[in-house]
Amino acid sequence: MTNDARRDGPPPFDRPFETEDTKQRVYGAVLHAREPMTATEIAKRADCSAESARTHLSFYADLGIIIRHEGRPVRYERNDDYFEWRRVNELAQENTVDELQARVSELTDRIAEYRDDYGVDSPSEVNVLEFDAEGVDEVYTELGDWATVIEERRLHERARRKVAGSTASSHS
Repeated sequence: MTNDARRDGPPPFDRPFETEDTKQRVYGAVLHAREPMTATEIAKRADCSAESARTHLSFYADLGIIIRHEGRPVRYERNDDYFEWRRVNELAQENTVDELQARVSELTDRIAEYRDDYGVDSPSEVNVLEFDAEGVDEVYTELGDWATVIEERRLHERARRKVAGSTASSHS
């Protein structure tokens, strides 16, 4: 494979962070982790020393990006609340109250359509075993989309309240 082809395509699966610096590799390793990990485990995934990983993990913990769990050994995990806060702030900065309200309404309509289609209030209430084998993949796809729409509506509504609150307080 040529170097040009390699630069244009995705990174190799076994080393997805190889073109990034150590700080970025540690960040990526924590973000992709599904459970709390030790600095040594993160270092292995980030292809760096455990000491270097600890330095960067401490920095990210101070920022609130990751959570440090005390114990022997200390474990680290991404702070999902931080990323939610960041997403809500981005939505609030990039949209007006009216734009956010329109998006909340659109998402609410889509949720209502899913409720009508499946006859239940949430995707977790759908019994997938009621569907024939040929349609199961489509049902799982729709249930995933439904759950995503619910989450997006929640985040847009938080951003709408944030913008509405800041607009109201600036006119007081």
